[in-house]
Amino acid sequence: MSTMPSPDSDKHFAGSIPELYDQYMVPLIFERYAADLVQRLASRPVTRVLEIAAGTGVVTRKLASVLHEDVAIVATDLNPAMLETAAAIGTSRPVQWRPADAMQLPFANGMFDAVVCQFGVMFFPDKAKAFAEVGRVLCPGGVFIFNVWDRIEANEFADTVTTALASVFPDDPPRFMARTPHGYHDRATIARDLADGGFTAVPRFDTLTARSRAESARDVAVAYCQGTPLRNEIEARDASRLEAATEAAAQAIARRFGGAAVEGRTVEGQPVEGRAVEGMIQAQVVTIEH
Repeated sequence: MSTMPSPDSDKHFAGSIPELYDQYMVPLIFERYAADLVQRLASRPVTRVLEIAAGTGVVTRKLASVLHEDVAIVATDLNPAMLETAAAIGTSRPVQWRPADAMQLPFANGMFDAVVCQFGVMFFPDKAKAFAEVGRVLCPGGVFIFNVWDRIEANEFADTVTTALASVFPDDPPRFMARTPHGYHDRATIARDLADGGFTAVPRFDTLTARSRAESARDVAVAYCQGTPLRNEIEARDASRLEAATEAAAQAIARRFGGAAVEGRTVEGQPVEGRAVEGMIQAQVVTIEH
């Protein structure tokens, strides 16, 4: 696990990033995990649900379609641009969109009986403080469900892109993917941060492996290099080389997985003869009672 501090650019989703994120990253790696997260909540008797780090709303849309229409849903994110994209896409029924910092949630104590967060806690500068805020707004008996990416080696597209960019910028390789999205997976660390945030129950960890698919190697490269804050790192080194960096990532993906229909799983995979190459993407889902 990375212990390096995350620069502010790791949390900066602006410009064209939200649109490209939703167009490429959401179908590539987020949708299947969003469905899993919502199903884990669907069987519970909830009336008010808070989503933090909602991004462009992939989980929000599933919450709105799966949960009973009487369940109130509040979706928050630190980045207004992401919420604007989410609101523009819309949901099957009304939800409340609200910009909010997870470490200073603007809600009363005990206001929600469930809090969900998809691949967001890795971005919190002070995890224990954010978890304490979650505990504060949860009512007694409420539940906090979130997921985090596993180590980068078990997420082959991210690992391949990161390695490719190291050849483009050998003196200062962009490490956003390893540092932040894949930098918070150690179970003991997560459990300790939850305890430091005031949770007394033992968290449940489930490892979830899924396939990740794309129409082309280029789509994967654009997703990572232009639809995430990895773009900020690339442009900080040389903005004129964004396209070159994207092309280097696309070529690396094509070499490893094929250039046409690309298929990856979230865990370490092996090439399969006679069909699109499979890789893996792997996440951990954490459930803890309040």
